[in-house]
Amino acid sequence: MTADVTDLKARAERLRELHGGEMLVLPNAWDAASATIVAEAGFPVVATASAAISAMLGYPDGEGAPWQEMFAAAGRVARAVSVPVTVDAEAGYGMRPRELVDRLLDIGAVGCNLEDTDHRAGGLVEAGAHAQWLADVRSAADDAGVPIVINARVDAFLPAGGIPETDRMAEATRRGRLYLDAGADCVYPIGVRHKRDIATLVTELPGPVNGNTGEHLDLATLRELGVARVSYGPRFYRAAMADLKTTVQELLT
Repeated sequence: MTADVTDLKARAERLRELHGGEMLVLPNAWDAASATIVAEAGFPVVATASAAISAMLGYPDGEGAPWQEMFAAAGRVARAVSVPVTVDAEAGYGMRPRELVDRLLDIGAVGCNLEDTDHRAGGLVEAGAHAQWLADVRSAADDAGVPIVINARVDAFLPAGGIPETDRMAEATRRGRLYLDAGADCVYPIGVRHKRDIATLVTELPGPVNGNTGEHLDLATLRELGVARVSYGPRFYRAAMADLKTTVQELLT
């Protein structure tokens, strides 16, 4: 571990505290420059987006990029800012829990997203097995002396998860409870698009919930519903690339 354990512990504790007060808003970054913009704007945390980083590196999302390159990019983000950094670590890249924790701490990260999609077999990892893996990550972080903040992403609402639409709410709730019991700090039911659904999850899950803005959900609504954390994934990266595309095409005309 290259970073100071005491400093990492303080950052992790600060990140956890931010899940219990005013809604934590995370405009996700993908490199040192975008991370610096986010931090200098006054946001207390910088989060990475795996889809944005993998695209920047020239690979598809969904663990399509070598983990070494993903962690190297996230490390540059962490070195560029003085605020806590949480890394989208996808499904953990097949690492053992202690290896994952050590890799995160080595690059200066104090939080991570861990999703329950099975990128090798398709669909979702069996809920009990994934909960046990999250518990082992929590135990490894405790052993390392840094209480890494685990944001457990629940992919039941994603079509690729293979859950029938009528069963998605029940499955997301079941998985969210299991993951919180296993030691996750926050549950991220990605793909929720409607107010009634995120409201139900906030009510039914005994812990902080990560939401997303969208056509039917703005920041004010999510705050009113009691959502603890809001992230944007690759949205700003894609907007930046779209702006670049428009600008360079204009040069040809």
